Amino acid sequence: MASYITRKILSLIPMTLILSFMIYLGMDLMPGDAVDYLIPPDALSTMSQEQLEQMRESLGLNEPLVVRYVKWLGGLFHGNFGYSLQSGVPVSTLMKDYLPATLELTIAALLISSILGILLGVISAIRRGGALDQILSVFGMIGVAIPQFLLGLICIDIFALHMNVLPVGGRMAYQGQGFFQRLQYLIMPALVLGFSMTAGVMRYARSSMLDSMGKDYMKTARAKGIPEWRVNLVHGLRAALTPVVVLIGFRLPMLIGGAVVVEEVFQWPGIGTLFVKAVRSQNTPVVMMIGFFSVLLVLISSILVDILTAALDPRVKLS
Repeated sequence: MASYITRKILSLIPMTLILSFMIYLGMDLMPGDAVDYLIPPDALSTMSQEQLEQMRESLGLNEPLVVRYVKWLGGLFHGNFGYSLQSGVPVSTLMKDYLPATLELTIAALLISSILGILLGVISAIRRGGALDQILSVFGMIGVAIPQFLLGLICIDIFALHMNVLPVGGRMAYQGQGFFQRLQYLIMPALVLGFSMTAGVMRYARSSMLDSMGKDYMKTARAKGIPEWRVNLVHGLRAALTPVVVLIGFRLPMLIGGAVVVEEVFQWPGIGTLFVKAVRSQNTPVVMMIGFFSVLLVLISSILVDILTAALDPRVKLS
């Protein structure tokens, strides 16, 4: 196991370099640069080309792409994540301010969707063909089809404006509030973000559970006189969880990317909102740091999924 994890970690290095360079190249291919967004349009029309070039030179934008990328990478290894081209604030400070909010939202959505999705999927498989199965299937189709921004607006209208039981948006009313004090702000965006994923996990868990229920080891367990609930939960569910864990493991990085819409709707101060603003203004250091973090999260998730799969299914051997 230790040698497998070591090899996987070493394989992350070239993959991370390639993906981060592709992100950097994509930013460079966008029209314009950060100077076009830093200077107001009326002031830009009065500045000479020499003045603009001096600004680009001071920001290091005139250097070749590869040189800029290598400098950024070298600074990363030394713990220097760069500075925002808009505000001059260190990127590490921005990540420290915005990342906890996004992790809080995505982890809450992941827990909600995983628990509900697996539970409803197992119930639907056990009650297949019945009325409950049909209702849950309709629920799953609605969850996959409805856009997150529309569901968010509906929830705001019902629970915030009409029923007045939850706040419209934001993360906290006052600075320094603890987690439980700001929990009411988390409920609605976490449920909206997790709703579509709940439907996907439920349908996947149902299909996997139905497949495991027809296996020979399930029939053998029943023939031994083991209670039906134990056959389904201990023998069937453990085997059915393997593909579901793979799905859930790769959903966490996708949730962080997908949180952009929910963060915009509920004015949640996370890195999704920061990323959109940075891309629009071509704030390369901020975009690169968020992209680098997302790439690492995806690659680390792949290792964790492999380990969890081996732990759940004894037939899977990590070599």
